[in-house]
This record gives sequence, C-alpha cells and structure tokens, in this order.
Amino acid sequence: MFEFYQFVIIPIIIGIVEVVKRAGLPCKFSPLVSLALGLFFGFVFLDTFKESIIIGFIVGLSATGLYSGSKNLNEAVRKKPQ
Repeated sequence: MFEFYQFVIIPIIIGIVEVVKRAGLPCKFSPLVSLALGLFFGFVFLDTFKESIIIGFIVGLSATGLYSGSKNLNEAVRKKPQ
C-alpha cells in the first residue's frame, strides 16, 4: 500500500511545518498545515481522487503524530529525575 516516496514525504512535511511555525504560525494550527500538506502531496503523487485523499490524510496525520510523539518523548526524558 505504501510506496517509498510516502515515507520520505513525512519528514519533509515535518520540516515544512516547522519552518511555517518559525515564520509565525501559532502551534495550534500546525496539525492543520500538516494535514493540508499531506493532501497536497497525495494529489501530486497519485492519480485517483479517492486514493489521493486517503493517502494524503495518512501521510499528514503520520507527520503530526511523529512530531508530537518525538516531542513528548524528548520532554519526558528531560524531566526524568536522575
């Protein structure tokens, strides 16, 4: 189901969202930007409309989850008493 480019797009989306946030976008809107970018890349790389939407949602939400999960893990490691 997943192609190689779909896995490569996830870190690209994370990077683009980070650049947009540093440009002034409030953090609460970053999941929406990630989802929009996922849909955009879905339409760029896929031919069928249904598949573009489904894969776009999966890639966009995966990018959001990967960023959120790694951020939470990093915060938990920093707060851990030694």
